[in-house]
Amino acid sequence: MKSLLSALLVAVSFAAPAFAASDVVTIYAADGLHDGKASWFETQFDAFTKATGIKVQYVEGGSGGVVERVAKEKSNPQADVLVTLPPFIQRAEATGLLQPFKPMAADAIDGGDGSYQPLVNNFQNFIYNSAELKDPPKTFDDLLGSKFKGKIQYSTPGQAGDGTAVMLQVIHAFGSKDAAFDYLKKLQDNNVGPSASTGKLTALVNKGELYVANGDLQMNMSQMTDNPNIKVFWPAGPNGEHSAMPLPYYIGLVAGAPDADNGKKLIEFLLSKEAQGAVSSVALGLPVRKDVTPTDANFTKLHEAMQGVTIWTPDWAQVLKDLPADVGRWKQATGS
Repeated sequence: MKSLLSALLVAVSFAAPAFAASDVVTIYAADGLHDGKASWFETQFDAFTKATGIKVQYVEGGSGGVVERVAKEKSNPQADVLVTLPPFIQRAEATGLLQPFKPMAADAIDGGDGSYQPLVNNFQNFIYNSAELKDPPKTFDDLLGSKFKGKIQYSTPGQAGDGTAVMLQVIHAFGSKDAAFDYLKKLQDNNVGPSASTGKLTALVNKGELYVANGDLQMNMSQMTDNPNIKVFWPAGPNGEHSAMPLPYYIGLVAGAPDADNGKKLIEFLLSKEAQGAVSSVALGLPVRKDVTPTDANFTKLHEAMQGVTIWTPDWAQVLKDLPADVGRWKQATGS
């Protein structure tokens, strides 16, 4: 559940375009880091404004949606900072939507690029309703069972970062695209239908309208306070392996940003030791700085949740290249 402040900011941002002003910075971000009361984004934005006098104008959407909006505004940029998931941050760079910027923290962070840096480390997962299901489904094939008819939903590949991750995870788990799309075709018998946003699925699972949905570890763990019936899980593929892919939030400076200097200041602030030190305790994500090692209970909880899960990393350049064709095959397989 997003905070009232988040909702108001989104409503205002979509009702009127951002404007260039010396005391404003505009950020377009994928959902997740502003979830819940006193979220990491909310507390960091407040601290940033207090420290600099610069107000943060926040716009939230799906991972692909925020990049699409930046693309539509390319001739007249409205955003200063972009936060989104892969492969959409790579798409933003490839299509000239980001400008080069190396923050001071870059040397302490792995996985960055000339135009973007990881902001919060995160992983793909699924969620289930623990009140309706005694145990999580153990395998992907379990999700084909009749009890899940109309009780499964996952966000749309090509639109949502988490939804794209589902497609990639299934390809990885089944070992080939042919086997993966054959499985997703079968799963469609139980699938409610497409969803542009992943975050809204959590409440549906919590209420029991859905039994299973997709998500990501940071977002779902942070949502558990308001959605006590959800738990995370990773179904095994045909080889019996439970695996997950990294799905970091990335941050970059928008090309032609109307308040680029303020955008740089916000990026530096969010990558500072102080801000990164609160990532696990507040956002239930993992800090990206190698020189930040939290000791809080949430940091321990995140690691415990992933015990027995094998981490694999996609070739994001190849993913981006193949994405149009893969999404096309997904649409054909599912009839979406």
